[in-house]
Amino acid sequence: MISVMNTTLLDRPIITETDFDRAPQHSETSSESPGQRWRRPWRGRADDARWVRPALITLLVATAGLYLWGLGASGWANSFYSAAAQAGSQSWKAMFFGSSDAANFITVDKPPAALWMMALSVRMFGLNSWSLLVPEALMGVASVGVLCATIKRWFGAGAGLIAGAVLALTPVATLMFRFNNPDAMLVLVLVVAAYCVTRALEAASTKWISVAFALVGLGFLTKMMQALLVLPAFGIVYLLAAQSPLRRRLWQLVVATGAFLVAAGWWVAVVELVPASMRPYVGGSTNNSIINLILGYNGFGRLTGNETGSTSTTGRWGATGLLRLFNTEFGGQASWLIPAAVLLLVGGIVLCGRASRTDRNRSALVLWGTWLIVTALTFSLSKGIIHPYYTVALAPAIGALIGIGATMMWRRRSSRVVRIAMAAIVGATAAWAVMLLRRTPSWNAWLVPVVIVAASIAVVGLVGPEMLRRRGSAIIIGAVLIASLAGPTAYSVATAAAAQSGAIPSAGPSSGRAAGARGGFGAGTLPGGFAGGPAQGGTRPTAGATGAAPTGTPTGMPTGIPTGARLGGGGNVLASSTPSAALTTLLSTNSGNYTWVAATVGANSAAGYQLATGDPVMAIGGFNGSDPWPTLAAFQQYVANGRIHYFISGGGGGGGAGGQGGTGATSTNVSSQITAWVTAHYTATTIGGTIVYDLAP
Repeated sequence: MISVMNTTLLDRPIITETDFDRAPQHSETSSESPGQRWRRPWRGRADDARWVRPALITLLVATAGLYLWGLGASGWANSFYSAAAQAGSQSWKAMFFGSSDAANFITVDKPPAALWMMALSVRMFGLNSWSLLVPEALMGVASVGVLCATIKRWFGAGAGLIAGAVLALTPVATLMFRFNNPDAMLVLVLVVAAYCVTRALEAASTKWISVAFALVGLGFLTKMMQALLVLPAFGIVYLLAAQSPLRRRLWQLVVATGAFLVAAGWWVAVVELVPASMRPYVGGSTNNSIINLILGYNGFGRLTGNETGSTSTTGRWGATGLLRLFNTEFGGQASWLIPAAVLLLVGGIVLCGRASRTDRNRSALVLWGTWLIVTALTFSLSKGIIHPYYTVALAPAIGALIGIGATMMWRRRSSRVVRIAMAAIVGATAAWAVMLLRRTPSWNAWLVPVVIVAASIAVVGLVGPEMLRRRGSAIIIGAVLIASLAGPTAYSVATAAAAQSGAIPSAGPSSGRAAGARGGFGAGTLPGGFAGGPAQGGTRPTAGATGAAPTGTPTGMPTGIPTGARLGGGGNVLASSTPSAALTTLLSTNSGNYTWVAATVGANSAAGYQLATGDPVMAIGGFNGSDPWPTLAAFQQYVANGRIHYFISGGGGGGGAGGQGGTGATSTNVSSQITAWVTAHYTATTIGGTIVYDLAP
């Protein structure tokens, strides 16, 4: 694996409890004053080697370049969240609740913490691709930096740089740190929380473990239940390894749990206590309750499949089971170094032997290993809605285990058994990389022989004579790096080079899939055998047309899904509308006289109209038109009061097998009843290829 590094990086003895505390490379103190350190930014701490700070800066700058390169080409990216960020930039109330529109009709189906960052950016810099996506990229760079710092504390700069580089070059990390889904903020918050756990273990600190759990609470306000997957890792490692009596450790974990509940629960309590008439409808819930959303659609429903629109064991993203993360949909996202991470975890535990309870080598392995295993098993065995890009949550743990395990094994390289194990890990990593690369045989076919040759050189060098290792160490190091990182690096570059949009983005090249496929879908069909329907709901504007999305923006749904494709007969579930100049002008005319310039079924459809006009658009039924709001009577009252100007036909709607969230047949009837009532009582007009009904009195 990456374990073959030169002696300036990794050649230090295995850390023990005593010599760890006196090791200068981990010292928090320095003989230099802050002013002296500021005047020598390239030098870093006095106890760091000269190469440490330049290497870290190089990694962070390269990461920033990868994540910021051509970022504007993705336009609105996920229009669903972009429209909510726009709404939050116009209304503090919409920002607080995470509303889809500034008039606070309905919220997105997630808590709003990630939207707060984007909304503040839009308030400061205006609404555009960069103001929406640059915060995500910067959160990615920060995640890499914090992971480096966390691993460096206990294992040295070399291990930290390896961990950070693996995180930065994981294809799904490149995808999500260039996208505006909540996952970028979730990863950053959880990595910072892991840093706090590391600090807590050093001094059995109530403060640090409480801050760690509070950050998980912030993660809960970012993506609800998914943030909780790291809590077993944090709790287990602190209970096992903190340097304090058992009674004190238990008490500290109780305090930390209280910190989590406060950090996660304050917003939930506000939403639950505010009368429904004074806030937007809770999108994704079946009864306008945030508790229902937490426990249902964004909670246990993801595990059991007991939710409308869930996958089955043979559903959209492959059969549930232990190998799900390696299938054709998930494999290229984050699995490149999972085998190496697991093998290095096992090898590191073996090397720890009968170390003391508080041994920091084993503590780190338990922390990151539990994070990886719990999260991986949850994603693999969940029967509900699960998307391949969720696997970005695995990347920090993979990087940490690679950095820690590789460093520990390299320090024991004098043992022939360890060298053979290292060679086996390199071989297994390269073999899996070759299998993944062969899934896209027409894309950069030269990578396969390069990986095979590099792995062969590395294996021979590791198990060969000592003279060969000594004289050819630089070649062996390069071979290991190529064999391990060539595949994910190439996938990451391909990801950064392509515009990403829609609700379900995917990392890696599109070659080897159906023409133009980005989300892993075949042309003309949707996952699970759902067929694409006819185009509906607007046309792509000509260049420079009023209301067009930013330059380079696709239609708003993943490439490869036909325009107007329906999931389970539901409508344009994943498609964001792109209105023509004529339609945008129509919606904007006299917009100040109405609360909503238009209403349409589904938040993805509404998002495109709202982003084009800058005015609130009512998303009937929430994300895909399946939420039971508004009722027909409520909609009729809005119309009678003159609050809605137009109804736009062709939005996403329904529930059924392919939808997401909502209440199935009941909610389908709500959106269908509204559509039927409008079409029966108002005259249709076609504007720029879109059917519009004027609801003005």
